[in-house]
Amino acid sequence: MATQVFKIADSFRKDVKYSFCPGCDHGVAIRLVAEVLDELGLREKTILAASIGCSVTAYDFLNVDSIEAPHGRALAEATGVKRARPDKFVFTYQGDGDFASIGLAESMHAALRGENLSAICINNTTYGMTGGQLGPTTLLGQVTTTSPTGRNIEYYGYPIKIAEHIALCDGTAFSARVSLDTIANIRKAKQAIKKAFEVQIKGLGFGFVEILSTCPTNWKMTPQQAHERVRNEMMPIFKPGIYKDVTAES
Repeated sequence: MATQVFKIADSFRKDVKYSFCPGCDHGVAIRLVAEVLDELGLREKTILAASIGCSVTAYDFLNVDSIEAPHGRALAEATGVKRARPDKFVFTYQGDGDFASIGLAESMHAALRGENLSAICINNTTYGMTGGQLGPTTLLGQVTTTSPTGRNIEYYGYPIKIAEHIALCDGTAFSARVSLDTIANIRKAKQAIKKAFEVQIKGLGFGFVEILSTCPTNWKMTPQQAHERVRNEMMPIFKPGIYKDVTAES
């Protein structure tokens, strides 16, 4: 039987110590981004605007030029970079707290303006790096360090459905939500990332992918239990799918 050679994407740094918690899906998500950058031939012209949170170490793993933004301002910085260097491929890699809480205005207005950018948002329903506090996507009833009796509507309101909101912005060219809980869904996630990158290449507007991810440490679960939670609790609320695709509409 022939031996298969598993090729690591050139856009993925090969000599960096893995820094994420065991079972965290950030590693898979960043690997998919690296593969897409290679397949589209973008590595030498890419600039990543990194955010604050667990997602910030994306620049350790991606072999591309990067800048770091203050908390929530990744898309503001990315807008400046893209407008100054429209020849570059510019994208952000953010967590849900960074993208949809402190950075919600920057995120929404980048989409409303139709900035020719791409954004990846990791949704793990919590502030992972800072201790598991309630975030904008925390599910109703979910216990966190700042909602010890669970998220309730009266006090905390509802979790935001990011992909749907971004899809409503007229400047959005592509908006999708994907999951990394199975091999089949990982493949779908890669396809969505590629489409979000391609709309920027074609100059069609804002491309966005929300990725449902695990946080076993703050959820106090094994990696297997965490993926079951994604399937059983997150996906019924945050339904995977393509919410806007201007290339399909034309």
